[in-house]
Amino acid sequence: MMLKNPATKYRPFTPVNLPNRMWPTRTITQAPIWMSTDLRDGNQSLFEPMDAARKMRMFKMLVAIGFKEIEVAFPSASETDFNFVRELIEGGHIPDDVTIEVLTQARDDLIERTFESLRGAKRAIVHLYNATAPEFRKIVFGLDRDGVKALAVNAARTIKRCADAATDTHFTLQYSPETFTATELDFAKEVCDAVFDVWQPTPEHKAIVNLPATVEVGTPNFYADQIEWMHRNLARRDALIVSVHPHNDRGTAVAAAELAVMAGADRIEGCLFGNGERTGNVDLVTLALNLYSQGVDPGLDFSQINEVARTAEECTQLPIHPRHPYVGDLVFTAFSGSHQDAIKKGFAVQRPDAVWEMPYLPIDPSDVGRTYDSIIRVNSQSGKGGIAYLLEQSYGVALPRRLQVDFSAAVQRLTDDSGLEVTSAQIWSLFQQEYVEGDTPLRYVGHELTERDGRESIVLTADVHGERRVLRGEGNGPLDALMHALRTPLRIQHYEERALSQGADAKAIAIAELAGTGVRGSAFGVGIDANLTTASIRAVISGINRAYARADEAAQATFFAAQPAVKAVA
Repeated sequence: MMLKNPATKYRPFTPVNLPNRMWPTRTITQAPIWMSTDLRDGNQSLFEPMDAARKMRMFKMLVAIGFKEIEVAFPSASETDFNFVRELIEGGHIPDDVTIEVLTQARDDLIERTFESLRGAKRAIVHLYNATAPEFRKIVFGLDRDGVKALAVNAARTIKRCADAATDTHFTLQYSPETFTATELDFAKEVCDAVFDVWQPTPEHKAIVNLPATVEVGTPNFYADQIEWMHRNLARRDALIVSVHPHNDRGTAVAAAELAVMAGADRIEGCLFGNGERTGNVDLVTLALNLYSQGVDPGLDFSQINEVARTAEECTQLPIHPRHPYVGDLVFTAFSGSHQDAIKKGFAVQRPDAVWEMPYLPIDPSDVGRTYDSIIRVNSQSGKGGIAYLLEQSYGVALPRRLQVDFSAAVQRLTDDSGLEVTSAQIWSLFQQEYVEGDTPLRYVGHELTERDGRESIVLTADVHGERRVLRGEGNGPLDALMHALRTPLRIQHYEERALSQGADAKAIAIAELAGTGVRGSAFGVGIDANLTTASIRAVISGINRAYARADEAAQATFFAAQPAVKAVA
């Protein structure tokens, strides 16, 4: 039960004595150094940590987005983490301009194991941490200030010895006084200075001092004051990169990170979409796109944010909230009539080459690969939910949320035209017209599949712009082979399948979401057939037809244009 007087149980944070603080007058004019900890802090907080395949998929996506520093593991904690670091290095998966980071506790055996994992790496960041806050000193370690400082200094000496011995790797050393925000500032400085006295960084070869809000204990301005105090008082500031690692316990990690940069921080550690322990790490996507909305290049590419989101969801097995900034399924959707009116008027006057001035939309959805199609919605939210309910109850079709949003616009057009109540049969008929029955410019006729040495080959018979063709392709599975056979500029962004009915006459339904250069947003296709593979092929072909209708003229010219020689079929 909540207390009527919480002051008897909880203490407020103590404000920082910082006369003439400078951060409130500053603005952010360039992006900080970004460090993704999705594979370490994010991964350790999952119900089911990522396996090696999902880790590798996440790593490659982070590289593609543009991250140059990626914390990949806690290699002394488990063989799984150790082996993943070895796979990255021995498999040649780390680009020359990317530095991996690994975490270690302040114990000699763990530090030595950490350096063993990095053998052969071109560059690496070794990240040492130990908790410094009073409650940890008293409750967890049973040490006084001198004991905690000695723990950090002794570990720093071991790290320096190991780094000096590994001459084939360029090391950057990082120290975090864990629980920094709950640590007395004078002691945090004392421990950090002592560690860097051992490491002896220089302006030419800097070390990283990471000041984490391991637990968010105060308002963002409190964190900014702490960062500016350290920025002013650290002994070797010109030889240090000041980094922050905000958690979101109070729901203000994004604001805390932004104010920390204004206060002197050079670098931010966090995760995509705020994954991480408890309430999560700071969301690097929101931070980057906040900068983008202010005209500052974040140095990270979220041009296909839906694809990033789907990959993150599949790797972490965590859903992204539909209201999540910039990426949620509903963030570019207006249900309010007054909002819709303002946005319609905004689009009427917005020029393609002009500064973005749009009511209710802080950025242009097309900049992140989102479509305008679902922004203006006359349906209420309950109306969209009703459509999905009727389809599932009457026909067993459970639509993914993004397809619900897409289809509800078509239903709204139908209701606007008729002015009458729409039945479930009419909705089902419209659904088939929109997503199942389209056969222009590509009409499915038949296919044959063969498998050899783990590779699938397809011979597809189809009408392309009315001309009968036989197309051949090979891939890792039927859909990969199909995409190679068709040679469109599209990629399958999302795919799912399920049984539509049971019994002797059972059918399967497959849903494919495709996207590509020159195509507005993404396009859904649906296939229904007694054979699941046939349903999946029909779904992709339907999606291609719908994407073709959304493509610009230049993109349409690339559809089916690079076909190999084909044999006409009578």
